[in-house]
Amino acid sequence: MRKVLMSALCALAMSGGIGAAYAQSETPEITQAQAYEFERWKADFRAEALAQGIAPQVYDNAMRGVTLNAKVISLDGRQPEFSRPIWKYLESAVSETRVANGRKKLAAMGPVMQAIQQRYGVDAQVVLGIWGLESAYGAFYGDYSVIRSLATLAWEGRREKFAKEQLISALRILQRGDISAERMRGSWAGAMGHTQFIPTSFEAYAVDFTGDGRRDIWSDDAHDALGSAANYLARHGWRLGEPAYAIVRVPRSVDYFELTAKNKKPVSYWAGRGVTRADGGPLPNLGEAAIVLPAGARGPAVMTFHNFGVIRKYNNATSYALGVAHLGERILGAPPLNLSWPEDDRPLGRTERKTLQERLTALGFDTDGVDGILGPNSRKAIRNFQRSRGLPADGYASEALLTRVQQAATGTEPLGRGQIAAIQNALNARGFDAGVADGVAGPRTRAAIAAFQRAYGYQVDGQASVGLLGALGG
Repeated sequence: MRKVLMSALCALAMSGGIGAAYAQSETPEITQAQAYEFERWKADFRAEALAQGIAPQVYDNAMRGVTLNAKVISLDGRQPEFSRPIWKYLESAVSETRVANGRKKLAAMGPVMQAIQQRYGVDAQVVLGIWGLESAYGAFYGDYSVIRSLATLAWEGRREKFAKEQLISALRILQRGDISAERMRGSWAGAMGHTQFIPTSFEAYAVDFTGDGRRDIWSDDAHDALGSAANYLARHGWRLGEPAYAIVRVPRSVDYFELTAKNKKPVSYWAGRGVTRADGGPLPNLGEAAIVLPAGARGPAVMTFHNFGVIRKYNNATSYALGVAHLGERILGAPPLNLSWPEDDRPLGRTERKTLQERLTALGFDTDGVDGILGPNSRKAIRNFQRSRGLPADGYASEALLTRVQQAATGTEPLGRGQIAAIQNALNARGFDAGVADGVAGPRTRAAIAAFQRAYGYQVDGQASVGLLGALGG
């Protein structure tokens, strides 16, 4: 999970999410008082590091001359207001340039990739997909001192426990001799090398594929880094030769409430419900699978298999897993997906997401906190709200959904057909001819509403509303 957090931050930084957003902003200078506090912190932390097995000379050599990095503090303290929609993410992740570069790497490194596949039982193309997304095949994996970045984050304190754990791990890596402090470079958030491992992931999964006695995920040849990524996937249960996903067609008879990453069912179950591949073909029989709607009911449906979940162990995001899997396919020659996305439906900004969480919770749909991050609890709350209104329960946070939730919170929410039918029945019972109670507020119904409002002294607008339903005794 921690690898996920840092990998997501680093991916944003490299793709123009965090780093680009603030590249032009001024970074505050470190004050003398802060510099002095940091030196005291380094002296105090030395005891912690030594108590966890770090040799005094290793600590002293690594920390000598290390100062606070003001840019790291600035980046860590700022979260982007707006996030890219998945279709924009995939447009970049599986761009023609990235595909072409991946094919060149495969052509140049074919024997190495085949050896990695044979040793770890992980398809070579998914390893290339991870490499392509994490560092553009080694073109950019960050040039920050990992020790300095992690020490800065640990001193700053926003994620103190995590940063200290990673810093101790980084010191253990130095102590083992895999890399020097000078070459231990990475992102501002501490992710390292071609495959953007954080230190604890490096310790757990990095391998010496070249056999030179060091696990070097920074080397120009990238062999250790690619072997390490394959080992990571293998240790999480990768199944060689199985696809990670399929684009599917879901009939309307299937309740969208079922379409979540956690609702895994045998493929035979989905087939029995009428789900097919998007081209109409049969589903691959790969055991259990879930169906997700990464852009809501208006976007494509993606059936995710076992290997999709393994990629999400690397970075727990549907967009990332889909990007890695499809990039790998494209490198092997597959055509673009050419999916239809709801591009007119912009994603919510962070402030809007917090507002959505606040309003949903106030309405009785608890999101378990207000932080602007739409995790499983928030999506469950969205689904329950949607179901209560007869809307497709896809859990997708759109601008239209936010408007509907705000209307519900202020009592201005549009009525459902059943509520409109109740208004029609009540008007007819009072002698105001609203026509057949069909739940559609047509001209006849609106005229009856206006007549009722005029007769009883209400503001005349002829509109069916919650207030009108109340006035009629509903």
